[in-house]
Amino acid sequence: MFGLCCPVCGELLKKSDKAYKCKNNHSFDIARQGYVNLLQSGKSKNKRRGDDKLMIEARRDFLNNGYYEPLLKEICSFAEKYTPENPCIIDCGCGDCYYTSKVFDTLKHKNPKIIAVDISKDALIWASKRSRDLTYAAASAFSLPVDDCSCDLLMNVFSPLAPKEYVRVLKRDGCMLRVTPLENHLFELKEVIYSKPYKNPPDNLNIEGFRLVESKNLRYKSEIKSNEDIKNLFKMTPYYYKTSRDDQCKLESVDSLKVSLEFCISAYKPL
Repeated sequence: MFGLCCPVCGELLKKSDKAYKCKNNHSFDIARQGYVNLLQSGKSKNKRRGDDKLMIEARRDFLNNGYYEPLLKEICSFAEKYTPENPCIIDCGCGDCYYTSKVFDTLKHKNPKIIAVDISKDALIWASKRSRDLTYAAASAFSLPVDDCSCDLLMNVFSPLAPKEYVRVLKRDGCMLRVTPLENHLFELKEVIYSKPYKNPPDNLNIEGFRLVESKNLRYKSEIKSNEDIKNLFKMTPYYYKTSRDDQCKLESVDSLKVSLEFCISAYKPL
């Protein structure tokens, strides 16, 4: 049965109006924003978990302006191709569910059930505003709160990779849908900020425990049409917190920028 599982004992959680509870009486309150926190605080030494409010809001505002819509369409096309009727789907590192909510809408005719998981509570707060049709849980991609062999599709869009855990939760004929940036992704943005811009390292498509069944490269250029959008694009990347204030300020006078947007969309099956 596809549903959230207790992070303490592994039993299925049942939802009430205000909490999820398992048969062993472990209980987890549902936040007023609609997500449940299944993170086990003692298992992590990180003070900041996942993307913070600044990154989440920047990503939300940037994506809402349609710059990644070609990627969104490809993700939905892959999801349509690799899911059966009544699919059970988990999005690992769902962010604000820009992609997840659209996948749900695309697959409505198949009656999907989607669990959206992110380690960032800030992400889930905004995610719940995109759709009330998904189940939201704060949890780690390395310890997913679902049962063994329960998922038809696992989405991994710009998120950390946990192959052993993904093999555990996927059905034997299930599919992992992964999206990663290609070498020239956002290179023009880096040219503005850094004196020696670098390309992204090539991604290794070989993943332990999986076989690659399809891969598609999506490359296009988009004109980022305002300084606000340019800064939001930068803030939603991992580069932001690793860049000096002086280099960050180089974007202040840039009101338009044509940027390479390049992605690899891949489908995998468990071995």
